[in-house]
Amino acid sequence: MTTHRAQEYLRTKVMTASPAELRLLLLDGAIRFGEQAREGLEQKNPEQAYDGSRQCRAILTELTSGLRSELAPELCERLSSLYLFLYKSLVEAMSDRDPEGVRKVIEILTYERETWRLTMEKLVEENAATSTTGEPSGPQAGETGASAEGGGDSIGGRIHLAG
Repeated sequence: MTTHRAQEYLRTKVMTASPAELRLLLLDGAIRFGEQAREGLEQKNPEQAYDGSRQCRAILTELTSGLRSELAPELCERLSSLYLFLYKSLVEAMSDRDPEGVRKVIEILTYERETWRLTMEKLVEENAATSTTGEPSGPQAGETGASAEGGGDSIGGRIHLAG
């Protein structure tokens, strides 16, 4: 019953999340499954390693396919290159049965996740400042501004970062 409740909670969380929050959830999942793959390699459990790696690669593919290059082509190109690098590094580490290689992928994903979390916090603060003063502190819907990763447009279709 507990597993069912956890699945329902996760389903509700995903269905009600903004696009920016969904990206954070995907990064969390990629890290979790990367850890599963690493632990599987360390414990000589090939099924666990394969399942974790497969899920992590699927999330990296989803992160790449979710990029909206019409909003920030340069940023999307950089992120796409990063996710492709992580994907290839994960495949190589799994092929070599190298837990250290998987750990390096997890380290980069963790950095990416923390960057995104801090960006979201800053955006919330800026949006709160905008709502209390009544004056926009940065770009509004449809306007261009600098994105979370430095030099883009709207983030997740809802929140924006002032340049």
